[in-house]
Amino acid sequence: MYTIKDLYDLEHTYPQAAEYLSQYTYPWEALAGIKNLILAIGASLPEEEFDHLAEDVWIAKDATVFATAYIGGPCIIGHKTEVRQCAFIRGSALVGENCVVGNSTELKNVILFDNVQVPHYNYVGDSILGYKSHMGAGSITSNVKSDKKLVVVKDGTQQIETGLKKMGAMLGDRVEVGCNSVLNPGTVIGRDSNIYPTSCVRGVVPAGHIWKRDGEVVEKY
Repeated sequence: MYTIKDLYDLEHTYPQAAEYLSQYTYPWEALAGIKNLILAIGASLPEEEFDHLAEDVWIAKDATVFATAYIGGPCIIGHKTEVRQCAFIRGSALVGENCVVGNSTELKNVILFDNVQVPHYNYVGDSILGYKSHMGAGSITSNVKSDKKLVVVKDGTQQIETGLKKMGAMLGDRVEVGCNSVLNPGTVIGRDSNIYPTSCVRGVVPAGHIWKRDGEVVEKY
């Protein structure tokens, strides 16, 4: 339930990103190559559709970027996406179409599929957010363990070693994360699942479930 095929519809991202992701089994395996992926896609973007405004930064001509937003490369901002005031994009951010990167939101080493919303005071680092996923105000992905050990994805008694010191969260398509929630390192949330506000989430949340609190995860339907 936590493979790329389980989590993401690859029709809702850049074709080159879909091809890149499809070579892996688990989404976190793709984190290390996001920078080079963006550089490869950027070099192929049509000039009539994208402005190359700074080194390794490509922004769709029909995107909206507020003057106070900071965008560091490499980065691609897709068609009709809105980057609001004081957004801080630190680099290695592949942002799809019709997305919202909100006020004071910070992105670093991420893939945002089309129609993703991170609209208010979010931190998203070393993470992949699927089609139409949404993070409520103040919700964040924590990407480094407090003991600085390598991140392990835990699903009950099963543990998958990622080999990564930095890994945030993998959100499947249409995931809803409630306000002021913390997604701990190695969190994986299956498609169509919901996270209650102010939650502290770790491990794997199956597709089509609701995380109410630790130890209480119920089916939606």
